[in-house]
This record gives sequence, structure tokens and C-alpha cells, in this order.
Amino acid sequence: MMDGGDIYRARSSRVWRNSGEDLFSVSFREEDDEEALKWVALERLPTHNRLRKGLLTASHGAVNEIDVTDLTFQDRHKLLDRLLKTAEQDNEKFLLRLKERIDRVGLDIPTIEVRYEHLNVETEAVVGSRALPSFINAVTNVIEGFLNFLHIIPSKKKHVTILKDVSGIIKPRRMTLLLGPPVSGKTTLLLALSGKLGKSLKKSGRVTYNGHEMNEFVPQRTAAYISQHDVHMAEMTVRETLAFSARCQGVGSRYDMLSELSRREKTANIKPDPDLDVLMKATATEGQESSIVTDYTLKILGLDICADTMVGNEMFRGISGGQRKRLTTGEMLVGPVKALFMDEISTGLDSSTTFQIVSSLRQYVHILNGTALISLLQPAPETYDLFDDIILISDGQVVYHGPREYVLDFFETMGFRCPERKGVADFLQEVTSKKDQEHYWAHRDQPYRFVTVTQFSEAFQSFHIGRKLAEELSVPFDKTKSHPAALTTEKYGINKKELLKANISREYLFLKRNSFVYIFKLCQLVIMALIAMTIFFRTEMHHENQADANAYAGALYFTLVTVMFNGMTEMTLTIARLPVFYKQRDSLFYPTWAYAIPTWIIRIPLTILEVAVWVCLTYFVIGFDANVGSFFKQFLLLVFVSQMASGLFRAIAALSRNMTVATTFGAYALVTFLALGGFVLSKKQIKSWWIWGFWISPLMYAQNALVVNEFLSNSWHNATHNLGVQYLETRAFFTDSYWYWIGFGALVGYMFLFNMLFGFALQSLDPFDKQQATITEEEPETDTAKEGTVAEVELPNIENSGRVDSVVESSHGKKKGMILPFEPHSLIFDEIAYSVDMPWEYFGFLTLGFNRQEMKEQGVLEDKLMLLKSVSGAFRPGVLTALMGVSGAGKTTLMDVLAGRKTGGYIEGSIKISGCPKKQETFTRISGYCEQNDIHSPHVTVYESLLYSAWLRLPSSVDSNARMMFIEEVIELVELNRVRNSLVGLPGVNGLSTEQRKRLTIGVELVANPSIIFMDEPTSGLDARAAAVVMRTVRNTVDTGRTVVCTIHQPSIDIFEAFDELLLLKRGGQEIYVGPLGHHSSHLIKYFESIEGVSKIKDGYNPATWMLEVTTTTQELSLGVDFTDLYKKSDLYRRNKQLIQELGQPAPGSKDLHFPTQYSRSFLVQCQACLWKQRWSYWRNTPYTAVRFFLTNFVALSFGSIFWDLGGKHSDLQDLLNALGSMYISALFLGIIHSSAVQPVVSVERSVFYREKAAGMYSALPYAFAHIVVELPYIFTQAVTYGVIVYAMIGFEWTAKKLFWYLFFMYFTLLYYTFFGMMAVAVTPNYPVSAITAAAFYAIWNLFSGFIVRRLSIPIWWRWYYWGCPLAWTLYGLVASQFGDIMDPMPSLDYVPVKYFVESYFGIKHDFVGVCAVAVSGFAILFGFTFAVAIKNFNFQKR
Repeated sequence: MMDGGDIYRARSSRVWRNSGEDLFSVSFREEDDEEALKWVALERLPTHNRLRKGLLTASHGAVNEIDVTDLTFQDRHKLLDRLLKTAEQDNEKFLLRLKERIDRVGLDIPTIEVRYEHLNVETEAVVGSRALPSFINAVTNVIEGFLNFLHIIPSKKKHVTILKDVSGIIKPRRMTLLLGPPVSGKTTLLLALSGKLGKSLKKSGRVTYNGHEMNEFVPQRTAAYISQHDVHMAEMTVRETLAFSARCQGVGSRYDMLSELSRREKTANIKPDPDLDVLMKATATEGQESSIVTDYTLKILGLDICADTMVGNEMFRGISGGQRKRLTTGEMLVGPVKALFMDEISTGLDSSTTFQIVSSLRQYVHILNGTALISLLQPAPETYDLFDDIILISDGQVVYHGPREYVLDFFETMGFRCPERKGVADFLQEVTSKKDQEHYWAHRDQPYRFVTVTQFSEAFQSFHIGRKLAEELSVPFDKTKSHPAALTTEKYGINKKELLKANISREYLFLKRNSFVYIFKLCQLVIMALIAMTIFFRTEMHHENQADANAYAGALYFTLVTVMFNGMTEMTLTIARLPVFYKQRDSLFYPTWAYAIPTWIIRIPLTILEVAVWVCLTYFVIGFDANVGSFFKQFLLLVFVSQMASGLFRAIAALSRNMTVATTFGAYALVTFLALGGFVLSKKQIKSWWIWGFWISPLMYAQNALVVNEFLSNSWHNATHNLGVQYLETRAFFTDSYWYWIGFGALVGYMFLFNMLFGFALQSLDPFDKQQATITEEEPETDTAKEGTVAEVELPNIENSGRVDSVVESSHGKKKGMILPFEPHSLIFDEIAYSVDMPWEYFGFLTLGFNRQEMKEQGVLEDKLMLLKSVSGAFRPGVLTALMGVSGAGKTTLMDVLAGRKTGGYIEGSIKISGCPKKQETFTRISGYCEQNDIHSPHVTVYESLLYSAWLRLPSSVDSNARMMFIEEVIELVELNRVRNSLVGLPGVNGLSTEQRKRLTIGVELVANPSIIFMDEPTSGLDARAAAVVMRTVRNTVDTGRTVVCTIHQPSIDIFEAFDELLLLKRGGQEIYVGPLGHHSSHLIKYFESIEGVSKIKDGYNPATWMLEVTTTTQELSLGVDFTDLYKKSDLYRRNKQLIQELGQPAPGSKDLHFPTQYSRSFLVQCQACLWKQRWSYWRNTPYTAVRFFLTNFVALSFGSIFWDLGGKHSDLQDLLNALGSMYISALFLGIIHSSAVQPVVSVERSVFYREKAAGMYSALPYAFAHIVVELPYIFTQAVTYGVIVYAMIGFEWTAKKLFWYLFFMYFTLLYYTFFGMMAVAVTPNYPVSAITAAAFYAIWNLFSGFIVRRLSIPIWWRWYYWGCPLAWTLYGLVASQFGDIMDPMPSLDYVPVKYFVESYFGIKHDFVGVCAVAVSGFAILFGFTFAVAIKNFNFQKR
């Protein structure tokens, strides 16, 4: 039995549970004895079973033996609640209990010490304007790259050093903070230490873990790198994402440790706490679908509130940005890694959440001997104090690496001091910067000289901390001290079978979540089947002659094409998931085959269902062979065609890795297979140099198997002759029945081949859009700081913020941005209320779980949700106002309402501009709005963006010289001179950094010379230094006498105190303070401290953080007050009301705002400006323009050689069909490529259009005009090069007239397809929907084009649509212009002249060419016009 201590321990763990009972009652002793007996029984089990069993207390107090692998959700929930009531308070206690249990038996927890010595990282970068993508650069780069590869010319790239000779030690049990300005090499250092550096970077020096080199263990599974980009599967919930991650990463060495722990406890006769025992056993059991580790991580990161919410993406709403950031962190924390390298994990989180997460990590590191290196952007002082060590890095060199306590001493020895009321982290990030350094110079009596990063770095070597670090590094790590379990040597966390199971269950989940796409596809298939059935209706289909046989062959061909194209959605879905796959593959979650196999296997039942629907609907209605065997053979064959097609599209997606490239090459592969498949062009006509293409085309095998199955059946031969065989011989198909099985076998082979290719591509390729290193060619002036610029660095604190005149005085010295006159205006708003319809109003009868009665009880009246309640205030010229409140308080809502940017909802109250009522048309002319997400056209430079904005928004009275000077002023003001010629780029992929984008957003509004500017969170996502630069820009703007309002997220002290006034909202959109801040926020502090019960502010504490903490809803409840009521009763409120009253009266002699026109520039100038910008956008958008151009020429050469010299032959029907085939495939295929490629481009530009239209830059028509006109020259070049190459190679008749018509029809065909693609985007809410919709039209146009079924064979009830199909007009025009006037006789057809045969067989007349020309140009105009109308009238942006 147990010794006394154990009985006491067992009892003490029970005291917490049954505190109400008499401890020594009989029942307690019995229960206790019972528990002891059960424990003894457990102890007798063999180790493996003992580690799976535990004792769990049920809700009624009884103790039950349970299997830890079968814990229910409720069990896990209750167990965690007992051990960890609230994450903030109990996490440390819980970890200490865990540690105590391990220490009691003398077990060591493995630790990891990471050393890096003389680490250098270099790369090659493109310099200057060659880094800008443009049509010419793209072509040059391709040629140059090829010549470099052959070593004919040297590379023109420059060497860039990212990390220069850095050394240091990251110790276990210490929290290390990594600080540094942007582009200092923080991310590269984290990647190098976690073993995840890209292949394009050259690394020298060494990184060791416990003295072991990287190749002696598996670094990806020993250490975790947590990226700053949040890449997740949108269709999974938060809990599912974490559970999948935990399942793949396994339990590491937890199981071995637990078995040793359990063995030692058994020997020492120690009985552990039952709850803790169950928890530890549950975390050490691998292969569970949902583990307790997931629940624990959710709780610690505060994600338990959104655990069952979808992650979401830009398409459908999911979790918030801050929650997504925490999910990225959690994904790695659930695994058994021991070293954490975290990259900017606090972006988008408010300071209190960041503090809570960092303190949980600190407890883990200190108690369980973890190792952590964390980089943060703007850590608040309280978060900064949680760290033990600091690494400060700048320009790729380590400036300081050591304990936090000594970092300020080091800088004081260099002569720099951190001012009071300044966060240390902010000081550290600014002190190495050229612009801010002088500001912290402590010895005012001595002259200041700029200290470079290299000088700091050298000084640190001789500082006592630096010397100590060098001494530690000189003694190598004693490998014998490394715990055997510290470094992981297994490549994957769990065995192969479990990995496959995990991936299969996730793939099945995607299938359920994406069911809409599959149902939509099925419906589309049913509609196509109905059309096909009614066109090839059996009453119209006979078995009389070759023409009838041709109709059946057409039906089979159409079936084949439809089933093939049905797999195309695979491409979109595969590409959408690739980023997540690459992340998980590189973190060794699973091998590639474990991802590739389920993707394929899970889709097989779907394929069978789709094909079954198609075959069952069409087979007997069309009148194919009535034999049941033929029916099943066709069904079986089509299943494998479909499988082969999905495999092909998945392989193309994995090889292309980019939507535009995949669509283009996907369509090319398909069309080559189609052209060489034996239907469009018969085998006899295929040239000897392309015959290999015929033999490798999967469609050839499918086509032959289908026709053999149909035409060799009984219905095709009668007593006299065998029509089926005769037809097969005419069209050069194979006539032996075994070709069905050859075709079937080939398809099975291709299915395996393409899926293997898919796996191979996933395994060996990396993401497509890697961030490119580019160097800007510096202007010479940037090296020597201009006189007087450094002095402007500090954010000016305006003492008496109530008075305007002091502000204007302070700005007279610099007179910045005053080159153009403007009228100062104040904005006055009184009793503003804003409400939206409750969700049930939108969904009619679908109340989505909202109960009206409940909502009324919660204060939601009359089916409307109030977002703002009676907010009043006045924004005045020269006064900088901050708009603050917790998230969800309605800050952005208030800005949107005042700026007139809302697209829905109900606004009440009055808004006045300088005393006159606000009119939206005139208001856009005097105001600017800087949105939170910086939306700009990616393919223009910074200077061009500003020029474009000024061109359209400054009045025509400003001449171009003044305009240019003004733009220069603004570039100076927003400090964008260094990057003026850089491309804006796409956020996170290329182009400007986040903080430069923010300044560009401000600049684009400033060049409009507005009097009132709104800014939504201008500092979110920036580090302290960048935030200071942006705020300096804002402050400079205010000092010119403009009215500026900013919403702001988590400001540091000095940013907060740069504001003059504050409007503070609480949740629910009610104001609780509107008034001046005062010097060091004295007015604000005085106001809140005068309220009874509000805690006083600590010295040096951030007033912004304090103000938000003391006004939370929980504070209101505990104090029993309502801050809104207190404000409404205060003197401050009365003074504000009086001010609103005074400013609400127009000044004597002033007139109401009035402009003669709605826009500042005329319609023609708008067209000119829009066209100018689109021209540059297109020229530089190489994946679109250059790829399309290369491909068109490539296709021209392919088709020319496939259909070589067939255009001049017209002796029999097959010759004419071959020529028609070449025209059909050109028009259909090139058209589809153009239409698909333009869609993503228009989709990206549309979001910019919404912003520019709201800013009143132009009306919708000039924008649409520019989009349409800019395409014309590109398409013209393509049509001409394509047309001439193909025309010459196919050998049509060389007369000027015929060549003109060929080029004319090709040009307008490409035009109407391109405009159709644009139109599809304009009438649908987003890109995927437009792609699916457009695809349905391609299929219908294909069917009615007159190639698969000639017009005269189309049943009368469908013939009307032939005339409504644009593709039919193109083919009509091409055939009529080429063959409609040829009088040569056709020997095989009783010497009928070609002209008459074309008329009788195809129904095509030569006199009709002119009508066709009008029709195809008409379609182009119609689609272009619809695009313009849709862009003008549909707004899919919801605000």
C-alpha cells in the first residue's frame, strides 16, 4: 500500500473536489479506498496499457477508469476546466504542477541551445528599371537568362548581403526578443536559424543545435518557424486546422518521457494527481483526430470563442485578422517542437492580447525549458518587459545581443539616451536610423556625428556583454550534455498509414465544404445534357448515310469535350490550396504522396456520379446503340476519360502554380490533344512530323474507343452494306473492335501517369511568386542629409491644443505643402445615428438562428441594429483629431458615415461643412479618404500614382507646371522620394513595403489638395519607426491648416500625444469623451480620474492604453456607471454643444460650396487620364500581356504545322472538314484563352476602381472606355501575327481580299471573347463565379458553332440560337470568305462546284460575308457596352 505522504496527496487532490463534505466521513474513506484500489489495479497493467488508462472523476464525484484515447469532447472540456479555469491566471499554476511531477522523480526535460557563428546570407538582385516588369523587359529577361545559362554573357545581377557575419547564442529558459527596423534581416535570421532558408540564398557560417550541425538531425521538426503571412485553408474551422496540425506532427518524445516517468513513480511508490495524469497520458497518445493539446492551445491563445468558425478568406467572411494571426502561431504550438522562431506574431492584435500570448509563451519557456526567439513590430512597454534577452539587428548586423537590463547602458556608453515617456523598444528601433538618431544624442555640449551600424556593431564587441558572448562562443558546446530526446531524427511525426488517414479525412472535409461547387457543376452538366439531348434528338437522328453518321460522331465528340472540360474546376481548387500545401510540406507535416493520393481517390465517386447523370440522360434519348453492353461500355470509358482529365488538370496546376499561366497552358494542352485527337483532323491528314502527337493524345484513344463502340454495333449495318465500318474508314478511325480495349487501357495508363506527374510536381517545385530582391538606384542626394531635415523628425507636441492660431504659427517656418491655395473648412456633425437592417431582413424567411424576441430583449428595436448612437462633434482646421475606441466601437463606421462612403444602412442627424449642409457631390471635391487597406493599381510607379490622382482631382485652373511642383512638394512631405520610380506591386508579393504603401495612400489623397482628410488606421501593421514617419507626415499635413481625423489602433505614447483632440467611442457607438488631450494628455487624465472609482494612471504608463483599460464594459459594470451618461452630464459636453452651435452657423459673407461640374475634369480629360494609366498597367503586366503574346505565336506555329497546306485542298468533304476544323479550333481556343486571361486582371483593377470612383476622380464610362481601348492594339498585334503565320502555313488562297477577311474575323473574334471575359467579371461578384459562368457559355457556343453539328442538322426548335451564337458567325464568315466563291469541281462528289456544295451541305452563302462582318463587330460592341453599363450600375462592394 501507499505510504502516508501518498495518502495525504491523494486526499489533498480530492479536497478541491468535495470541499463540502466532512473529510473523514465513512463514504469519503470508502471512496478514497476505492480510488486507491483502482489505482493499484492500474499499476499492475503492462506499461503500454497502463499509459492508455487513467482515473477520471465524473460530474457526480465517482471515479471511473477510462481509456485516454476515447475521451469525449465533454470529458476533455471538464478536465481542462478543472486544471485551467482561466488561461491568464491558471496557466502558470498548471505548468508548475506539471514540472513538479517531473522533478519529483528526478527526470530531466530536454533543452536546446542554438548557436550561430559567422553567419552570412547573400543573394543576387536585379537593379533599377530592369527590375520593373514590362513587356520589353520580360522578353529581354527570357533571352538574357538563356544566354547566361550558356555562359555567353555575364549576369547583370548585383550581389546583396542580407546578414553580415553575425554570431550569437539563443539559450534555453530565456525569452529572446528580436528587434530591428524594416529590411534589417530579421526574417532571414529566423529562417536561417530554423533551417528554412530559400534555395536562392547563399549561406556561409554555421548554425548548431546543442553542438550538432543541421545535417545531423531534422531541423524542421526540432524547431518551428512561425511566418508573418497567415496561410490557411479557408474551408476549415479553427479547431479543425489545429487538430489536423497536431495529428500530423505527432507527440514527439512525450510518450517515451511519460513511460519513464510512470516507471519511476511506480518504483518510488508515488501516486500522481489523477487529473494531471489523464491529461499527460492524453497528450502522449498519437493518431487522435482531436486531441486535448488542441483544446489547451485554443484556450491559451484565446481562440476558444471562435473555435468552430471557418477561417474564411476574401471571398467569404471568417475569423478576424487578429484571430488568424493567433491561429498561425497555434498551428505550430500544438506540435512537439522545442525551439520556437516567431516572426512578427503581433500584427493586427491589440496590446492586451499580445501581452497575454507573450506571457503564456514566457511561462512555457521558463517552466518547461523551452527556447524562443520572437520578433515583434511595436511591442508595448509591458510586453517588452516580459523578455530576458534582446537581439537588436540593423542592416544585417547585430548591434546588441544580451540581457535586457544592459541594453540602455550600452547605448549610453555610445552617447545616446532614451527619453522619459518613450518605449525602450521604439527607442532601440530608431536609434540606428539616420533620420532619428540625432534626436537621442545625450551630450548636448558636444557636437553630434552620425554613428553607423558598423560602428555600433564594433563597439558592442568591446562592451562587457559582447566580450562575454565571444568567450561563451569560443568554448564549443559539450555534446555529451545534450539530452538524447532533444533533437528529432525522425523525418515525420507519425507513421505512413496515420498520415494517409489524416489527409483522407481532411480531403473528405473539403469535399463537403466545397459541395456548392460540385452541385453547381452537376447542375451545369444536367443543363448541357438537356441541350445535347434536344439537339441530337433521336427522331431527327437517322442511320441512312454518311451525314447521319457524322451527326452521331459529333454527339460523341461533344460528350467527350464536355466530360473533359468538366475537370477544369480541379485546376482552380488545386492552385488555391497550393500555398498551404507548400507551407505544410516544408514543415514536414506529411510527405507529398500522402497529399496527392487522397486528392485523387476521394474524387472518384463524384466522377462516377457525374458521368452516370450524363450517360443516363443522353444515351437513349440521342439514340445510340440500344444494346445494354454498349451502354455500359460507354459509361465505363467516360468515367476514365473524366479521371484522366482531372489528373491532367491537377498536374498542370501543380506545374504552373499560377492561375493565369495554368489557364493559358491548360487550354493549350487541351486544344493540342483535341486537334490531334482524330475528329477535328483525320489521321490521314496529320503530317508525318506531328504523327507522334496523334499517338500520344489521350483524346485519340478515347475518341476511337467511343466510335468503335458505337459504329461497330448492329444498328449500323444492314443486309447490303456496313455503314458503320464505311464511315470509320472515311474518317480514318480504326475499324477493329479490340480498339475499344486499347483505348480503355491507354486511358487507365494516362490516369496513373498524370496523377504521378502531379505528385512529382508537388514534390520538386517551389511557390511561383517568390519575393524578388530589387535594388532602387539611389538618387545622390540621399547620402548627404540635407540641412535642417533631421530637426523635423520629432513629432511636434502642441502645448495649448485648444487654439488653432498656435498651429498655424508653427507651420509658417516650413510652409510645407502650401504651394496651392485651399479653403480651410470645418466639419460639424450633430446627433449622428447609423443603423443597418438586421440579417433576417436580408434573408426573408431564413432568420439564421436569430430570434426576434430575444433580440428585442437585448435592446434591438424595430428590426434594425444601431451601430452609432447620437454622436456629435466638430473637426476644425489645423487641429489633429484622434478617433479611438475598442475594436467594434464603430470608429470606421463613423468615418464612413461622415465621408459619405456607406453603400447601405440608415443615417440620421445633421452634417455641415463650415455651417452649410453637406452635399456628397461637392464634398468629394474638398475631402480625401485614406482607407485602411491600401488599394492601388499594382503595375504603376509611385510617381505615376500621384500624377494620376493630381491630374484627375485638381481643378483645370491649375496649369501643368504648378501641378508638377505640387506633386514634388507632396513627395517630399510623405518622404517617398527614394522610391518614386518603384512599382507599387501587390501587397505581400512584390513592390512597396507596408509602410511605404501607407504613405502612398496618404500622398494620393494629398495631391488632390483637400481641405478635410479622413485616415483609417494609418499606423496599423507598421513598426514604431515607420509609424513615426507616417505620423510625421500626418502632423505636417495638419500644420498647413487642413482638417485631419484619424482612427488609431494601439498608439505609443509619443504618437498618441501628437494628437490635439480625441473623440472616444465605447462599444455600441456611443461617445464617452470628446475634447482636447492637453500637454502629456493632462486634460484627458484629469477628466477620467475625476470619476469615482477609476484607478489612477501609473507614472510613465501609456495614457492611450490606460484610457481604454479604465473604460471597458467590465469596468462600467464594476463601478456601476455609464460613461456615456457621465459625459452627457459634464461641462465638457455643454462646451462642445456650444461650439457645434457656433460653428454650425455660416460665417458672414461666406457662400455655400458650389462647383459647376460634378467632376473636376472634363469627360475627355478623364478618358485621357484613365487610358494613360491603363496603358502603363498593361505594358508592365507581363504575366498577362507577354505570356499571351508568346503563346499566340507559339499556337500559330503549332496549328500552322498541324494543318500544313490543308487550306488549298477542297476535292472532297473531308478536305473541307479539315479546313473548317482549323478555323474552328483557332477561333474557339484562342478566344477562350483571351477570355480567361483577362478575368483576373479586371478583377484586381475593379477594387481600385471602387476606391477611385468613391473619391470622385472620374465617372464609370471613361474607366470602361480605357479598359476597352487599351486592349485594341494588343489584340490587333496578336491577330495580325497569328493570322499571317497561320494563313501562310495552312495555305489558304493568297488574295488581298481573302487575307483581309481572315484577319478581320480573327481580330473581332478575339475582341468579343476578351470583352465577354470583362463583362463576365463586371456582372458577377467575384472572379471564381465569373470563371464558372463564362465556362458554361464557352460550352454552349462550342455546341452551336456549326462545326460539331452543321446548321442544317440542328433541330428546328434550336436553330434560332445558331444565329445568337457569336462563334457561329465567325465560322460562317471564315468559311464563306474562303470557300464561298470557289467554282472548282469536287471529284468525289459528282463534280459539284465547291461553292454550291458549301451552300447545300453547310448552308453557307458567299453574299453573307458582309452581314457576318457586321455581326462579329456587333458582338464586340455589345459585350464592351454591357461591360461599361455593368461597371457603372453594379457595386458588389458592401460597406
